[in-house]
Amino acid sequence: MKPFRIAHLSDIHFGQENRDAVEAATVFLGRENLDLIIVSGDLTRYAEVPEFEAAATWLQQLTHPVLVTPGNHDAPYLDWAERVLTPFRRFERFIGPAMTQNWRGGGIAVRGINTARGAQMRLNWSKGRIEIRQAREAAAWFQSHDQFRIVVVHHPLIEMVGGPMSAKVRGGDMAAEVLAGAHVDLVLSGHIHAPFTWPYPGGDGRTYAVGAGTLSCRERGVPPGFNMVEIDAHEIKVTAHAWVRTHYEPFRTWSLDRRVADA
Repeated sequence: MKPFRIAHLSDIHFGQENRDAVEAATVFLGRENLDLIIVSGDLTRYAEVPEFEAAATWLQQLTHPVLVTPGNHDAPYLDWAERVLTPFRRFERFIGPAMTQNWRGGGIAVRGINTARGAQMRLNWSKGRIEIRQAREAAAWFQSHDQFRIVVVHHPLIEMVGGPMSAKVRGGDMAAEVLAGAHVDLVLSGHIHAPFTWPYPGGDGRTYAVGAGTLSCRERGVPPGFNMVEIDAHEIKVTAHAWVRTHYEPFRTWSLDRRVADA
């Protein structure tokens, strides 16, 4: 396959975005030869209408195909009735489908899964949840596509050791096992505002979790930034780019071995 290039952004939090970093990222991406841009949730701060309007305007400026999945901040924080009853109505009005997103092209198949919930039976509703049904539906969808497989979620399904915060995704371990068994290659996420990669413990060791940082002012010890992902026949290269006040520069790079052929 020819090299396939993805920009992976997350947690922009319009309403509390780092404006310089967002503007520079928009210019950066416009100059790149990309096949797809992925945004793994938290486009807004409180899911207010002006925040979604700003997010939609920004997405329209991007000159490449885009897949966006929602995050916990994309359900209204201040309108409790809407948060409980129709948590992603605003997201769907301004951005697109909330529960599932699909994209295929260039030997790549991408499935977005919503791990955010408007309300849960626990005190902290910001934490993630994934139903085993969602993971199994994704696995079945990939079975009909003999392609490189990517899942996009907002919350990391497996906890990042030593990370700046916890996702505590209910159902995450079981979902990760299903996705690894389905030979998903990458599971892209955000939420913790720090870039990372690591292999899932199950399967053949070639399913990797990849997290992107934030383009907001809600930093957690890491500069604002985003990931560039390049996939070729043998390798997955992930480069985290960091905003250093005037420009972006590589912050950290990972080289991941990919499975050569799906068994």
